[in-house]
Amino acid sequence: MVYDLIVIGAGPGGYLAAERAGGAGLKTMVIEKKNIGGVCLNEGCVPSKTILNSSKIYEYAKNGNKYGVTCENVIYDQKKVIKRKNIVVKKLVSGIQAVLAKNKVEVVSGKGVIVGKTSEGFEISVNGEQHTCKNLIIATGSEALIPPIPGVKEAFEKSIIVTNREILDLTTIPERLTVIGGGVIGLEMASYFATVGSKVTVIEMMDRIGGYTDREIGTILKGNLEKKGITFLLESKVTKVMDSRVYYEIEGKETSIDSDKILLSIGRRANISNIGLEKLSIAVEKGAIKVDETCKTNIPSVYAIGDINGTSMLAHTAYREAEVAVNNILGNRDIMRYSAIPSVIYTNPEVASVGETEETAKNKGISFEIKKISMNYSGRYMAENEGGDGIAKVLIDKKYKKIIGVQIIGSYASEIIYGAGIMVETEMLVKDLQEIVFPHPTVSEIIREAIFS
Repeated sequence: MVYDLIVIGAGPGGYLAAERAGGAGLKTMVIEKKNIGGVCLNEGCVPSKTILNSSKIYEYAKNGNKYGVTCENVIYDQKKVIKRKNIVVKKLVSGIQAVLAKNKVEVVSGKGVIVGKTSEGFEISVNGEQHTCKNLIIATGSEALIPPIPGVKEAFEKSIIVTNREILDLTTIPERLTVIGGGVIGLEMASYFATVGSKVTVIEMMDRIGGYTDREIGTILKGNLEKKGITFLLESKVTKVMDSRVYYEIEGKETSIDSDKILLSIGRRANISNIGLEKLSIAVEKGAIKVDETCKTNIPSVYAIGDINGTSMLAHTAYREAEVAVNNILGNRDIMRYSAIPSVIYTNPEVASVGETEETAKNKGISFEIKKISMNYSGRYMAENEGGDGIAKVLIDKKYKKIIGVQIIGSYASEIIYGAGIMVETEMLVKDLQEIVFPHPTVSEIIREAIFS
């Protein structure tokens, strides 16, 4: 049997590509070596947001007196939280499996490896059997980066060091948690464990947290997280790990800190090894598969989507890349655009961004103006946040008067940012945005308030 499409990897990009292709009538197979849903559903996005929500409820209960609600003897049960997380993940995985079945997608459990190409198509091996396809989508995702720092490997083998995968299964709260890396994953887990009782220290090489998040907003977030008791060691380099002690260099001096658990969160790398890329001479650049604007590799009819192409390692990016790849396979020209990909840090408060920041706009030589406003201009934000210090920033292209970027720190930021993404994607003009009616009272009104400020 020759399949119209085989997808290697059933993470967000892979399963959606298979679903879209199957729904369009293509004979489709998807191969997954671990769990349907990939890292995002099983070891990242969804489980982390599930436990973060529990910690937010706990935080509200403990601090409810600000809002006239007093709770006594508030108990946080980590075992129950993890049990609920597992139930949520299981339900969502079942839902994806049902959708794949509905679209007549054949799901195979095992490791898919490219064997080569024949006159009939591409040969893919899984579980000792070979399958042929006319089109191939590679969506094997990424894994946590384990750096060659002395002692890291040994501490990982002893389960002292954990990655995003293992930390989401901890059934006890560590008394002391050291987070190596102040990026999105590191900050979310730091926020979570600090809220539920850990003494958290974050070690970051850069002079800021949140990667390339807007610097001002990153500073506000840092202040909020410090109020939770988190200690930040910026411009610090981890030099070695000896069991539960982390050694780091700061201002030219080496010092150390003891930990009960160490979260290693310094980035991810694409899973390009041992999947047979060399059999088709698929081009690789900077540790990821090189693709064009249609997500196609240098080999006709072979596409790479999601983390494997290293362009934008976010689940929602993979969703769109899946649609672009499948559309082109179906003969419908489509291209991938990355200028309006939203990003979110699900700490409390949340941070969300889309489009240009001050730094990126300056680096590109864009002439722009900034409309910045306190979130306290939103009635709902004020009503729900005692002492909140969030802000919203809207970047406007001076020449064309169009929206080119939005950054927000505050409640509901993750739910608002998609609307800002539409503004950036459609190059909405300020005069048009001023005519849009926002529901009142909502936090989303802050964008309109910023424009008129």
